[in-house]
Amino acid sequence: MSQRYDIPGAGTRAFNGAIRRLAERGISIQGSAALRVRGRRSGQARTVVVNLLTVEDRSFLVSPRGNTQWARNVRAAGEVDLGPTRRARRRRAVEIDDDAKPELLQRYLDRWYWQVKGHIGGLTPASGPAELRAAAPSIPVFELLG
Repeated sequence: MSQRYDIPGAGTRAFNGAIRRLAERGISIQGSAALRVRGRRSGQARTVVVNLLTVEDRSFLVSPRGNTQWARNVRAAGEVDLGPTRRARRRRAVEIDDDAKPELLQRYLDRWYWQVKGHIGGLTPASGPAELRAAAPSIPVFELLG
């Protein structure tokens, strides 16, 4: 696992906070969802907004900025609460092997590149299989089960 982490600036954090508050109320903007995960050090619930990728009735979380705090927390906790605050659903989170990531990354780029350009390991929707495979170790991907 690569340790790449593109830390968001103040403007991005403020914008994401507004989108997160909407997602916590059940209002999704282009597939956004509220994700709550137990902090690996504090044990307290941490909330972040994510884009939930659905492929053939399977749900995936992609961390385009790399090994972010929320990705580290998901890895440590092994489970997340996803959805509006009052109707959140607990799901088990299993990290995907690097070999399985290229197809998922391509689908993620096709849908959300406009949001994550510049923060997804140098990838674009035109990136080829070799580029996707090369970037895969630096982009955590989790499948949600249950």
